[in-house]
Amino acid sequence: MNRIAGRGVITLLLALVLVAGFSFFIAEFVTQADDWAVFSGSPHVYNGDNINCGVVVDRDHILLADMQDGREYSASEALRKATVHWLGDRYGNISAPAISHYAQQIAGFDLVGGVYSYGDASGVVELTLSGTAQQAALEAMGSYKGTVAVYNYKTGQILCAVTTPAYDPDNVPDIDKDTTGAFEGLYVNRFIQSTYIPGSIFKIVTLAAALETIGDIQQRSFTCAGSYEIQGEKVTCEVAHGQQSLKGAFSNSCNCAFAQIAIELGGKTLMEYAEKFGVTDRITFDGITTAAGNFEAADAAINVAWSGVGQHKNQINPCAFLTFMSAVAGGGQSTKPYLVERITVGSAETYQAEVHTGEKILSDATVQVLQEYLRNNVATHYGDGNFPGLTVCAKTGTAEVGGAQKPNAMLSGFCADEKYPLAFIVCVEDAGYGSAVCIPIASKVLAACKEALDN
Repeated sequence: MNRIAGRGVITLLLALVLVAGFSFFIAEFVTQADDWAVFSGSPHVYNGDNINCGVVVDRDHILLADMQDGREYSASEALRKATVHWLGDRYGNISAPAISHYAQQIAGFDLVGGVYSYGDASGVVELTLSGTAQQAALEAMGSYKGTVAVYNYKTGQILCAVTTPAYDPDNVPDIDKDTTGAFEGLYVNRFIQSTYIPGSIFKIVTLAAALETIGDIQQRSFTCAGSYEIQGEKVTCEVAHGQQSLKGAFSNSCNCAFAQIAIELGGKTLMEYAEKFGVTDRITFDGITTAAGNFEAADAAINVAWSGVGQHKNQINPCAFLTFMSAVAGGGQSTKPYLVERITVGSAETYQAEVHTGEKILSDATVQVLQEYLRNNVATHYGDGNFPGLTVCAKTGTAEVGGAQKPNAMLSGFCADEKYPLAFIVCVEDAGYGSAVCIPIASKVLAACKEALDN
């Protein structure tokens, strides 16, 4: 009898373990099945490192890539090159992190049907990019290395973000044998992965910090004799600007004036505002995290001065700085950028993007002055004729990088038009003056983005 009772207890314990294990499996299946179905080794979703399902289209539903059966790209060579840093190539040398981030939504997984995008329905990924604007940007950049990007500062939609150099994924060059340097940094998406010495576009940050902390800064005048001496060392301008107002110093991009402002602010305050404005932050969207910028509050006054001018050890990521410009354009609050607008599988919508705005980082009074000064730059220096049909506010920069290289040419700004809420940034490496190099590029790209919004 005791033996039978003992066996009954053991059987009961085994049954309880079986029920517990089965319950645990069911719980794991319900909560983790989506991850199991689309893990990176899944043959239903991936081919090696590349996602291997779904179709990608631009904002006008123009085919960019059919990622099934080894990938088929656009019929246009220019469009293939202009979008390769977002779509990736067949070999995983350039990845497509934003698309891979939504593998579950593209594959159309559910607990009942499993991965159901294979069959009559295939996931369609609609990007915010304009294929026309991408091609215009690629053409405008020519043989330059760098990035040009434009996004809607009200919604966060990225209309254009091109990295150069680029290549045709249907006609891959022999990069290993290249000795010209034309393909240097080819695999890097410079908009999200690179950082640049900002040069004078950083004066927007210094000006904003001064407007927020120095009460009478707009009533000051600044004298530029071509150089400004600080403890035996000098900050220099290319020309002597003479006596000038704050607006004039900003329009003239006067290093001497902004060196004085930076020293009065101090390195600690400048760093606090650089961090507050997010220009050194990493930006995360669509599964992408950008490179972080850098600002150092150096003890030496000369280093503080050069930092306020946009040199020294300053580094900005183009995407993060573009996001800061959205706050200047949009009333003090930035809008997070995004690339993937929606995903559908058959008649089912599996993903729809949302607008995300940040906390207010600029006062209304500061925003008003920044917009006025940036608008003045274009109206009085760069020329409205470069941007027909648009009310552009902007600041150029010429960032010294040292050695035998030419300066990096920089430009950032926005359009103050209700119909065209576009913020933009242009970073061109080893190119020369920001105004001479970047404005013609921005002119062509903004025109294409305007057309995209008109359509």
